[in-house]
Amino acid sequence: MASQPNTSSLPMTSSTQHERGQRASGRPSRVGTAADRVFLSLLRRYIQDAQVSLALGDLVYGPTSGEPVGTIQIRNRATLMRLLARPTLEFGEAYMKGDLEVAGDLVAALEALYRTTSDVARGWWHRLALWLDRSHSLNAARHNIHHHYDIGNDFYRLWLDEHLVYTCAYFAHDRASLEEAQRAKLEYVCRKLRLQPGERVVEAGCGWGALALHMAREHGVRVRAFNISHEQIAYAREQARAEGLADRVEFIEDDYRHITGRYDAFVSVGMLEHVGLECYDALGRVIDRVLDPNGRGFLHFIGRNRPAPLNAWIRKRIFPGGYPPTLPQVVGLILAPFDLSVVDIENLRLHYARTLHHWRSRFEAATDCVRTMFDEPFARAWLLYLAGSEAAFTTGTMQLFQVLFARGATNRVPISRKDLYVRPL
Repeated sequence: MASQPNTSSLPMTSSTQHERGQRASGRPSRVGTAADRVFLSLLRRYIQDAQVSLALGDLVYGPTSGEPVGTIQIRNRATLMRLLARPTLEFGEAYMKGDLEVAGDLVAALEALYRTTSDVARGWWHRLALWLDRSHSLNAARHNIHHHYDIGNDFYRLWLDEHLVYTCAYFAHDRASLEEAQRAKLEYVCRKLRLQPGERVVEAGCGWGALALHMAREHGVRVRAFNISHEQIAYAREQARAEGLADRVEFIEDDYRHITGRYDAFVSVGMLEHVGLECYDALGRVIDRVLDPNGRGFLHFIGRNRPAPLNAWIRKRIFPGGYPPTLPQVVGLILAPFDLSVVDIENLRLHYARTLHHWRSRFEAATDCVRTMFDEPFARAWLLYLAGSEAAFTTGTMQLFQVLFARGATNRVPISRKDLYVRPL
């Protein structure tokens, strides 16, 4: 919000006593213009009975019952009209530009909206959006990854852990710090793959290299790690040299479709969301081509329970080309056609909600630095993205799946999970 530049990128405090007095009725607190009343009532109908109030000037519509967790303050009628036309896109656009503010707890308000609007606009519109979202050619993939990951390592250092792990952490106990939880996640992945010294591992989409280095350092394997983010690969190579692991970990700046060689294990953590449904067959063929007869594989990815495109604003501003698949899509399109059998599935949804809470808290503390690096709209956009993602996982709108798989004919698979937990993570 331009009139409050020092506070606009953070959630605002609770709404006024005047607004609280109007919450239960669902009626406007002031008459306003006839057009304002009509348009605001239509938006109220769209969000159904979400426990938030809608405000345009002195005009306030609250939920029909219960106390709202926050108030969505719309700055002008033009913004309101854009929200009515394209709500999922324009909410983010308006918040980013300061044309919309959330008074109260931002995450709680977004949770309330997700709980009531998750089924809105399903059906033909979602099918059309999925059909249109086919932007995963080699050139498009590079552009998409550059848009998100090559905006500067210094930015990510402000709010990620010390090893720049940008995927869901694993909280083995309630008091775990973000650093402890990310180390536990790296080890958890290795244990699920049952890595043995001397084995060959290929990683598709390696981020800043933390998992590849952990696998080599702690489990004695040799790793080839692929990534098309130039900044991430450069950082990972530097870390490998600094740790004396450059002879055991090779970081390759290339697309997963160009992976060659044969390996005991295939691992991908946080890449599948970028692949795109139309490329799942290509990914399955890569896995089938490079995995040894007794090999096993691991996919860690954000997903959904039902097919739906990624939020339109997040696709535009944060993750172009992103798509969170369902389990049937992953199994049916990537694994089953190549006789790759699912060995184990785990959902870490609440772990990701907690991870995002840590990231958002650190981001809020570093907001002034983010504004200096970029600008106010950028800072507001990323705050909304982190808060919205946290709300998506707490409400079950998004899931976090870990899928362990192996060749259909191999019997070299564990018969229990006991070995995962014999030692503390």
